[in-house]
Amino acid sequence: MAEMQRDIVLVVDDSPETLSFLTEAIERSGATVLVAVAGDLALALVEEITPDIILLDAMMPGMDGFETCRRLKARSDLALVPVIFMTGLSETEHIVKGLEAGGSDYVTKPIAPDEILARIRVHLASARAAQSARAALDTTGRTLFAVDRQGTVLWSTPQAARVLAKLGDGGSRLPEAGRSWLAEQLKGGNAASVTLPDTEGATHSLSLIGTTGDEVLLRLSRDASASGIERLRANLPITAREADVLFWLSRGKASRDIGDILGLSPRTVTKHLESIYAKLGVENRTAASMIASRYIDDQA
Repeated sequence: MAEMQRDIVLVVDDSPETLSFLTEAIERSGATVLVAVAGDLALALVEEITPDIILLDAMMPGMDGFETCRRLKARSDLALVPVIFMTGLSETEHIVKGLEAGGSDYVTKPIAPDEILARIRVHLASARAAQSARAALDTTGRTLFAVDRQGTVLWSTPQAARVLAKLGDGGSRLPEAGRSWLAEQLKGGNAASVTLPDTEGATHSLSLIGTTGDEVLLRLSRDASASGIERLRANLPITAREADVLFWLSRGKASRDIGDILGLSPRTVTKHLESIYAKLGVENRTAASMIASRYIDDQA
């Protein structure tokens, strides 16, 4: 029978006594302990091995625990790894600072073995549940992702990551228009969604799914009109502008309305329609609309 994989706990602390104490207690619980005596050493270590959970001293010489945590959490492969701060400081400002840096929890020194082991178990279970849920989302191919309240991306499904990379900032955060919309939503705004253009000229609708703690769950959807027009261009022998006209024709728009939407004169719309009818081998708007709807609606 294959041996069950052991949890990996990374302990970052500059105190030899604390490291010795925690190593002994955690190894007795059946986990593997990795040790780093400074923040920069912890950052180097995670380049080689990804821990399941991190215990991090808040106050260390050089790079303190808060900055270390921020740098650890900037890595996408550590986004779901819980960080428990260890500190002798119980002031609210330090607790808040640790949580804002990306910490999941904190314990105050001197540390009780039973307490730290219990917290490790709880956070490992929560992290695994989150990973399972996100893995399930990944398999659906949906464009779902989560951001913090400032619009920085915390995690995303593969499909969402591909879209986010085309929206700017390397996919690491929402573009400015998205961040402004998000701020309004968190204040109770009623705009259901916002449209964001990508670097290839396509547009995507960003909508709010919900919030859980510090995570805001969002969904990206390809703009219906843009995807419908693309399908018409791909499947019918018409030009790009004719696809624009035909799409809005299939949505029941009159020629004057189509002109207003596309910035065309009624005469130009009429000429496009005549060309569309000829290319599709039909005589009127109704027949052209039926052909267009076959490609738009059946694949929506």
